[in-house]
Amino acid sequence: MIDWSGIFHILATPFLDDGALDVEGLPRLVDAVLRSGVTGITILGIAGEAHRLTDEERRRVVDAVVKEVRGRVPVAVGVSAAGTHLASSYAVMAREHGADAVMVAPPNGARNLDAVAEYYQAVAAAARLPVVLQDEPVTTQVTMPPAFLARLVAEVESAQAVKLEEAPTPPKITRLRELGGRQVPIFGGLGGVYFFEELSRGAVGAMTGFPYPEALRMVHEHFVAGRRDYARSVFYQWLPLIRYESQPGAVPGTSIALRKEILRRRGWLRSARVRPPAAALEAATLEELTEIMAAVVPV
Repeated sequence: MIDWSGIFHILATPFLDDGALDVEGLPRLVDAVLRSGVTGITILGIAGEAHRLTDEERRRVVDAVVKEVRGRVPVAVGVSAAGTHLASSYAVMAREHGADAVMVAPPNGARNLDAVAEYYQAVAAAARLPVVLQDEPVTTQVTMPPAFLARLVAEVESAQAVKLEEAPTPPKITRLRELGGRQVPIFGGLGGVYFFEELSRGAVGAMTGFPYPEALRMVHEHFVAGRRDYARSVFYQWLPLIRYESQPGAVPGTSIALRKEILRRRGWLRSARVRPPAAALEAATLEELTEIMAAVVPV
């Protein structure tokens, strides 16, 4: 039984400077993330550049991560795709290679929510694993209203959690809770930008790749222990870096590039390479990042 709470870290996919998949670098990254005290690891998400991997690379990532985790925390695998058949095949691969759960976003650009519901039901049936329903309208261009998410929770029996990423997330948490029906744990995403407010509205944790997962873990631990004011102060300490790393409204890929640069500076990645097409970070952006990290990150 998966403990759906705390910090499920969205793992970056490491590449070498030439753009090749850095499979040998995955164990180091996984171990560093586990040492930060996360509750789970999610791979092949949107921020994991899954859409830029071949099917064989996907399989290699799943194999390497599952092998390194060794059951210490649950591993959820993103299986979202443009079509039901492809997403279902990704779900089967994830199960056969040791995943504990799958995360599914709607197919990009879908406008018929009945068809989206059928997609979720088919992918869940193929996965035969717990399902995280990912609500991410920026990339998918699919808006799933609270009532529709409640419908999915009711109709997809294996749905065990929801990840909300339609900004601002706190009001949507409230609306989803008010609808009643079968309740499942709700996670925030978006790099943790609304994390404290999400917890205050009833979220159980965050599912994000913010490159200091131990910071979000501390916020969560203090909050659930009843130290709400201290949790807020920790969140506010890290908020400048959370905000800058998330890059709301920026060119797609900028946040991923910043995230990987921070992970490289931490020694968790050998290269900050993002697969093209992706805009290179400006020198001024890197200087700003250096200044923010110096002000925020404890020595």
